[in-house]
Amino acid sequence: MPVSLLEYDTVPENYVFPPGERQKKVKASNKSIPVIDLAGQTHDEIVNQILEAGKHLGIFQVVNHGMGSNVMSEMMRVSKEFFNLPFDERAIHYSEDLYKPVRLFTSTGVHDIVHFWRDCLRMSIYPVEDFKQYWPENPSNLKDAVENYARGLRNLSTTVLGLVAEGLGLHQNYFDGDLSGEPMASHINFYPPCPDPSLTLGLGKHCDPGLITLLLQGNVSGLQILHNDEWIAVDPVPDAIVVNYGHQMEIVSNGMLKGVNHRAITNAEQSRMSIATFIQPSKEGLIAPAEALHSEKNQPIYKPFDYREYFGNYVANLGDKEKSAEPFLVKCA
Repeated sequence: MPVSLLEYDTVPENYVFPPGERQKKVKASNKSIPVIDLAGQTHDEIVNQILEAGKHLGIFQVVNHGMGSNVMSEMMRVSKEFFNLPFDERAIHYSEDLYKPVRLFTSTGVHDIVHFWRDCLRMSIYPVEDFKQYWPENPSNLKDAVENYARGLRNLSTTVLGLVAEGLGLHQNYFDGDLSGEPMASHINFYPPCPDPSLTLGLGKHCDPGLITLLLQGNVSGLQILHNDEWIAVDPVPDAIVVNYGHQMEIVSNGMLKGVNHRAITNAEQSRMSIATFIQPSKEGLIAPAEALHSEKNQPIYKPFDYREYFGNYVANLGDKEKSAEPFLVKCA
């Protein structure tokens, strides 16, 4: 059973990263990250902006996306309330079982060489009817908040994937079914103030394994993406949802869209909360570059594979994008 990170007034040795992996001052801000208005411009403009963001950065933020501000703020509020519960009340959800629909863990919940400065409540959230029974009873209004958030986010994910498909020249429903068929799961991330942020990371460099990740940031900056070998801050925008492309989107688009490497940094002044929700293929789903994108000049980069096989390789390689993909690359003669 872990202790609360809030109990530490110095950074324990097993949380200290090697000097070359620690956070450094970034050279850019969220001015580099597109903010796409899903209601204030033409459909074609929206599709083009989503496609261009995917080609160059692998990430964007959306506003006027149909998720009510009250739904998002209530989800963030009950999440903070959960992590403000007495430690013993939270700890009943602690588990090392990776397959539990609700589990509390520290760092990544696997056997990390160096621990990340993060506590996390992982919850399977959609279909709601399949998982609501497992959600925490406290705070008392958590279940209602999660249900409203899950249903809204499901609608948003369908909208975004339809726009991406259209931008790629695919059928609007291309990503329906097995390509997005895994139950939706959220990571409610809590990053407490850190005694010495120069030594730690909230999460290390990784690319999410699925299609897209939808992130509610709160109002404290900490997310960074790697672009042209520089870390760029993705600062919060009021009422925005961050959308980042995962590795399967890069594979299905045959490299046209980029699965983005990213990380979370810590700070000494205040805690940070974020809620990441993952849209992934079903484990038995067959993944391959979309045939409609094949041409003489655009041959498939990846071989077809089962997502279960990829995901096992992803876990074994601790989220390393290149190592996770290596067995599935088409070898040149």
